[in-house]
Formats: sequence, structure tokens, C-alpha cells
Amino acid sequence: MADRTESDISIASDAGSVLDVIADFEAYPQWAGEMKRATILSEDGDGWADEVEFELDAGVIKDTYVLKYTWDVDEDGTGVVSWTLVRAGLLKALDGSYTLASAGAATQVTYKLVVDVKVPMLGMLKRKAEKAIVDTALKELKKRVES
Repeated sequence: MADRTESDISIASDAGSVLDVIADFEAYPQWAGEMKRATILSEDGDGWADEVEFELDAGVIKDTYVLKYTWDVDEDGTGVVSWTLVRAGLLKALDGSYTLASAGAATQVTYKLVVDVKVPMLGMLKRKAEKAIVDTALKELKKRVES
């Protein structure tokens, strides 16, 4: 079983505002580093994105992949947004979640991620890449929400 990388950050905003940024996939290229394109392929009955296609260009790693989302969130934005990999070129797994919890006037966001690639890679290098992805995603999310 693949190891999971986990990190958290406090964002000076309500959970609903954080959730709005997470759910606005088509705006990801404006703030999410190496994300070149995000296209919603389908939505569930409540208007949440069900499947989203992403185009990633992180220098030596370029891939187009589709994630399937599950939205277990309350009306105030607290809860869990999770995803699993549907298909990709280089990736074998890209499963994760954001957990949003109210923390006074802020929102505590916990990001969990499992990444696996089709090409052989040392576990140590894979964990380092996961940590970089998680840390960058949280910092960029915080910057976007708080700006």
C-alpha cells in the first residue's frame, strides 16, 4: 500500500470561502503553480464537479489526468473534499483530500495525498515529491483565499 503525505495550514477566512476556491477548478491555472488547464467534465446533481481533467506541466513531469471528486461538505463549507485518479499518462495513483474545519475566524485545512507513478521511482524521492506538492498546494491555496 502506498504511503500518504499529510500537512495542514490555517487560512484566515471562513470555510465556505476556502471551499469556493477549491471548487473553482477552471481558475486553478491562475494560482496553482504548474497547472496549465483544468476542465470540468461532469457535475453531480448538486452542481459540484464530479470529474475534472487537468493538464500539468512541471518541467520534466508533464501529464494530463482525470480526477473523480466526492463532496462530503456541510452548508458552511466544513467537511471533506476527496478525489481519486480515473486515468492518466504517467500517474498510477493521485488520491487525496482536503479537510476543512472551522477554527474561530480561520479555517484549518488538512491536505492528504498519495502519489504513484508508472515509472520506477525510489520511495524516498516519491515521498519528497508528495511533500513538495502538498506544501505548495496549501501555500498557494492560502495565498489565493486570503488575497
